[in-house]
Amino acid sequence: MTLEWINAHEIALWWIGILSVTALLGTLIMIPILAIRIPVDYFTRKKRKPYRFREQHPVMRLVGLGLKNFLGILFVLLGLAMLVLPGQGVITILIGIMMLNFPGKFALERRIVQQPSVLRVINWMRGKANKPALQASKGV
Repeated sequence: MTLEWINAHEIALWWIGILSVTALLGTLIMIPILAIRIPVDYFTRKKRKPYRFREQHPVMRLVGLGLKNFLGILFVLLGLAMLVLPGQGVITILIGIMMLNFPGKFALERRIVQQPSVLRVINWMRGKANKPALQASKGV
């Protein structure tokens, strides 16, 4: 029965496999790039910097924010999948959350980064790129 199901869905399984490998390779490239771009004081700032898109034409701002949020959702979904598949799930989720706009986002980001293993991996990536370690808020 199982072999019949696999044969009946062979094309779909190939596409799922290709997408999984592509997502894994994509995140292995993108996560370190994004992790080293986090400002050193991002998690210790009292006041958030305004969005880059704030000064743009309203249509460009809307398109930019829409694209940023779409990528954030994509990273969160990929990160959730990587909790059971190969990849850096928690860090991918963190990067996705950092791209999204929603109330309470900063508190959630801080809670994730307060996990010693998450902060250790991010700072390891930053160290490999000769970037200073993230400044952590108290309790990290």
